[in-house]
Amino acid sequence: MRIEKTVDRGSKEKLYVQIYSIFLEKIESGEWPAENQIPTEDELCRNYDVSKVTVREAIQELVREGYLKRQQGKGTFVTYSMAHTGIGMRTRLSEDLFGDKVRVNKEIIERGIRQVSDEIRKVLMTDTDIYFILARKTIDDEACKEEFYIPLFILPALETEDISAKSLYDLIEEKGTKKLSRVIQTMECIRVKEETASLINMREGSPALLIDRLIISSDGSPIAFKRVTGGGKKHKFQIEFERIK
Repeated sequence: MRIEKTVDRGSKEKLYVQIYSIFLEKIESGEWPAENQIPTEDELCRNYDVSKVTVREAIQELVREGYLKRQQGKGTFVTYSMAHTGIGMRTRLSEDLFGDKVRVNKEIIERGIRQVSDEIRKVLMTDTDIYFILARKTIDDEACKEEFYIPLFILPALETEDISAKSLYDLIEEKGTKKLSRVIQTMECIRVKEETASLINMREGSPALLIDRLIISSDGSPIAFKRVTGGGKKHKFQIEFERIK
């Protein structure tokens, strides 16, 4: 039997932070499923014996992070259930992961509307047409594989754009139906599979760096998903960290 969490008034942690953590757990556990409406503020105030100000602060933080979205006249709904990082990261949204003073060449291998995996559809939260771009980027003497997925309605004229020379992030900002707000980025070390290894001139099974970027709009909905796979020697990151609590 699951025990309902409550606030601890003896704790030094602020009430809205405790309420935030309770709500976040409900989202990540699936108790509050994606696309479903959460209880009203009045209900939440009664359930946790806290003020509306406390509930609103917690909800607003989850809206800002993209977990919840408000719909005028309808209520507040869950957008998605992605693991929380705990620290907000603010940095310029850029395709350049490789630092300065390097020669970068981008070759488009494949582009167009395509069927994608259930994993990608779940990440992008859409059943609409998805435009896919596969590119090989060479940085000095090292290559990496780039995969980019974006629902076509975000950039309807994407097929006519020269994407070999222009940043996709800039295109979204200039011509997209939604604007970029933040990026959730994950990095891990993997061993490359045969198909990727042949594309980026590595041996199958060699260690490589895998970088995933989920681009999110100001309303909390996913805009696009990008995956980069490469040897990692030329990757350089500069990120500003800012606490959000």
